[in-house]
Amino acid sequence: MPAVTVENPLTLPRVTAPADAVARPVLAVTTAPSGFEGEGFPVRRAFAGINYRHLDPFIMMDQMGEVEYAPGEPKGTPWHPHRGFETVTYIIDGVFDHQDSHGGGGTITNGDTQWMTAGSGLLHIEAPPESLVVSGGLFHGLQLWVNLPAEDKMMAPRYQDIRGGNVQLLTTPDGGALLRVIAGELDGHAGPGVTHTPITMIHATVAPGAEVTLPWREDFNGLAYVLAGRGSVGRERRPIHLGQTAVFGAGGSLTVRADERQDSHTPDLEVVLLGGRPIREPMAHYGPFVMNTREELQQAFEDFRKGRLGTVPAVHGMTEGGM
Repeated sequence: MPAVTVENPLTLPRVTAPADAVARPVLAVTTAPSGFEGEGFPVRRAFAGINYRHLDPFIMMDQMGEVEYAPGEPKGTPWHPHRGFETVTYIIDGVFDHQDSHGGGGTITNGDTQWMTAGSGLLHIEAPPESLVVSGGLFHGLQLWVNLPAEDKMMAPRYQDIRGGNVQLLTTPDGGALLRVIAGELDGHAGPGVTHTPITMIHATVAPGAEVTLPWREDFNGLAYVLAGRGSVGRERRPIHLGQTAVFGAGGSLTVRADERQDSHTPDLEVVLLGGRPIREPMAHYGPFVMNTREELQQAFEDFRKGRLGTVPAVHGMTEGGM
């Protein structure tokens, strides 16, 4: 159950697309393959199989969980490098600690987002706190990778610590959906996340039988990923369910609808809506680095090997291997 909610959505500002907005058609619905990340926590690869021209400026996204850990089971990642892009870690349920080689760090929990601009490069680690490892418990979230334009790839690393209570909350005219604007803006309502190129990131909870038609910038792409539940996308009502991504075509609005009956473990349709203005630059991506050329990738690996991206602190709050 998402932590950031309201008792009566009708008390919130309401948004809807203009009647004359051109509806975005659904170009494709893809199913995320399952895998494991870091030290073995389960993920769904949300963008697998989608052509990058439909994703730009987004690179990849993993849904982490939803999983109910037994005591001793929670897992994270070991220390690892990044350069040339941003990681956006959004925790729906559970707790994650993070720390980096520049001395940054913190804890994010229910509804919080850690927006890390890797820029010129750093080492970092993400892991559940010791208390969660001991007790076990529910863990659910996602991590999104956002590309940086060439002019920003070597900027100094930075963090944005976005607390769940600070996101912009909106609803639809009938109150059938709760819209959490994490970054960017929707119909003039801005979320707290600051981005390098124009993007919008929204977590929407859509009540059974409710339909959401939102205004969407025509210079943005449009993506919808289902975190939980089932419904349909587009005016054509193409079916979609947990672990699937819808790719929208051009237009000025997009539509998501929740089925009247949901799965037994979720009362609503939970969906992440993403849009951004494509960067349209060459991309060279391998492992933890996202650059513009193969030569820049080789330089990133060389810099990592020579310790130029930082070193693991001798004393830190998490063991070097995560667990």
